[in-house]
Amino acid sequence: MTYTVFDFLRLLGSLGIFIFGMKIFSDGLQRVAGERLRAILGGMTRNRLTGVMTGFATTAVTQSSTTTTVMVVSFVNAGLITFVQSTGVIMGANIGTTLTAWMVSLFGFKFQIAPVAVAAIGLFFPFLFARNVRLRSIAEAMVGFGILFVGLDFIKDAVPDIDANPAILAFLDRYTDFGFLSLLLFVVVGTILTLLTQSSSAATAITLVMLFQGWISFPIAAAMILGENIGTTVTANLAAMVGNVHAKRAARFHFFFNVFGVLWMLLLIYPFLYTVDWVVQQFSASPISVFSDDPAARPNATLALSLFHSAFNILNVILLFALVPRLVRLVEFLQPDREGTAGEFHLRYISTGLMSSPALSVDQAQKEVQVFVGEVRKMHEHVRTMVMEADVRVEDRLEAIHKREDFTDILELEISDYLVRIAESASLEPSITSRIRFMQTMINDLERIGDLYYQIAKLVERLRQAKVELPDVALGEVEQMFTAVEDALTDMETNVGLLPENVDLDRSIKLERRVNALRNSLREQHYERLEAGGYAPRAGVVYLDMINRLERIADHILNVNEAAAGRRIKAMRLAEARAAIG
Repeated sequence: MTYTVFDFLRLLGSLGIFIFGMKIFSDGLQRVAGERLRAILGGMTRNRLTGVMTGFATTAVTQSSTTTTVMVVSFVNAGLITFVQSTGVIMGANIGTTLTAWMVSLFGFKFQIAPVAVAAIGLFFPFLFARNVRLRSIAEAMVGFGILFVGLDFIKDAVPDIDANPAILAFLDRYTDFGFLSLLLFVVVGTILTLLTQSSSAATAITLVMLFQGWISFPIAAAMILGENIGTTVTANLAAMVGNVHAKRAARFHFFFNVFGVLWMLLLIYPFLYTVDWVVQQFSASPISVFSDDPAARPNATLALSLFHSAFNILNVILLFALVPRLVRLVEFLQPDREGTAGEFHLRYISTGLMSSPALSVDQAQKEVQVFVGEVRKMHEHVRTMVMEADVRVEDRLEAIHKREDFTDILELEISDYLVRIAESASLEPSITSRIRFMQTMINDLERIGDLYYQIAKLVERLRQAKVELPDVALGEVEQMFTAVEDALTDMETNVGLLPENVDLDRSIKLERRVNALRNSLREQHYERLEAGGYAPRAGVVYLDMINRLERIADHILNVNEAAAGRRIKAMRLAEARAAIG
């Protein structure tokens, strides 16, 4: 045997180049797609059939079914789509991933594409330094495409020649003579190969090379393809481990759907393979059976394997399409909803990591900001109840508010870290960079709002401990202030979920001015009441602190609304005032 350790390292390096090229190609395509990828994903909310088309289109863009399924799990976890809506996308992703096999078998084995790939790298490499982000992304995709096929060419050269190394074939032959059991064994091998490479596309390319070089027969290669269909579900299941129950269900559905497909295909494997062989012979210039040991049959065998891969996944979707509701019920039975307890806080939308494109990642962060706003709204309700209702247990309510204030601190840190990772992950469009900056402003102001509500709760605690109460007229005025701030909070909840161009900032400014005017009016009434001895000095201090802090909350709410609109009105007003003075 002439195959050395150095030759084996060459093979590993070649595989690394192929996977690296696939990643660059995929990342570049996703950045080129940008906002259009989000539009494609919007189709998944209609019905299962459009979901299948969406999954196919998204996988065609990303060149990775793993990316699509992990993305879907993230969307389900984020509440952007339901578990049932995700099923069609997952089925379509299974079909879309077969495009890689066709690309490799048509271009990688039929003619020498390595020189063309190197020329493509040379042509597009200078554009990697272009200032235009879109042009740079296109260049990245094309350079990745070139590296992918250079890697494939290296793999073909690094794979040991069977004639010079008969011991390899003899080793494999030991496990191919058990008939149907051999097929089952190589289904497991295909699954493990996909787990090791973390890419079904890379595993498929390796299988195609092994078939082309004569290492394995066509039926064994088909069995490995089936195993790779199971292995590709593992990444999504790993991503779902930190997700909610709906994300876990989407990942489990992918696993069961693919396993059921493999099971029925194994029952029909030999008739199906002979049918594929017949089809290839009808359309091939060299009508040689793919079951033949003749080396001339190997190019046909790679095409036949690609056809088998596509036909199997298409038929699997057609056969199981009507059974999806039953499969959904099975997954729901096996993955019951036992999550969440009262008072337990956790990130909902960004727990599964970065999405496949910056635009989608920012959308996911925006959903988490909406959760942040919801937590602030709950703090408002708790504090209002604590102030207005004398029979409320102050200690219990203060503890609940404190927990929520702690959670707002966590949200600010986690969302900020996520936004920084988006900014560092790739070259961004100016619009995405701007959204990230304004989102950072939002979470900072929201955290300050949480702090202010906790400070008001502490004021109430001190008042109750001193056994001092505000007179009814003062409580009525505080109630007015809470109502005005609540209107501003409702407006903020609406704006944070909108695109910047849809935010009505004029309405937000009016609500903030209303709070300011009310604060000024109440402050005057407070001083008159204090001078007339209307209440104890301690009660007056607490009253004034509440009014002022509620007004500061309204200021931060306006800051959030301005950030949601992508504008800084207060800064502009200040600059205008300075200019007028100067």
